[in-house]
Amino acid sequence: MKKIMLVLAVAVFCAYAFRTSDEGSISGKVTPADGANNAWAIMGTDTLKATVNDGTFSLQQAKAGTYTVIVSAKSPFQDVTIANVRVEDGKATDLGEIKLAEK
Repeated sequence: MKKIMLVLAVAVFCAYAFRTSDEGSISGKVTPADGANNAWAIMGTDTLKATVNDGTFSLQQAKAGTYTVIVSAKSPFQDVTIANVRVEDGKATDLGEIKLAEK
C-alpha cells in the first residue's frame, strides 16, 4: 500500500513539475525606436518589466487579466500609459505601434 501511495505522489508531482505554462504576453513597438528605456505592465500587485530594444518590447509571464502598460520614455519624449490591456491565458497581446510624443 505504501508503494502505491508513493507512486501516486511521484506521479502527481511530475504532472505539476512538467506542466506547460498558460501565461500570456504583452508586446509592442515604440516609435521612435530609441525613444524609450523600459515597458511595465501592472495588474494589482503584479508588476512585469521589459527593456525596450530597437523599439520593441515583450512582457512575458503575464497572468490572465487586465493590465495598465507604461512605456518609460527618454527625454525629450513623454511616458505613455495604456489602460485596460487584456491578457488571456496562453495568448499574446500585441499593442502594435506606440508613438511617443515630445514634451
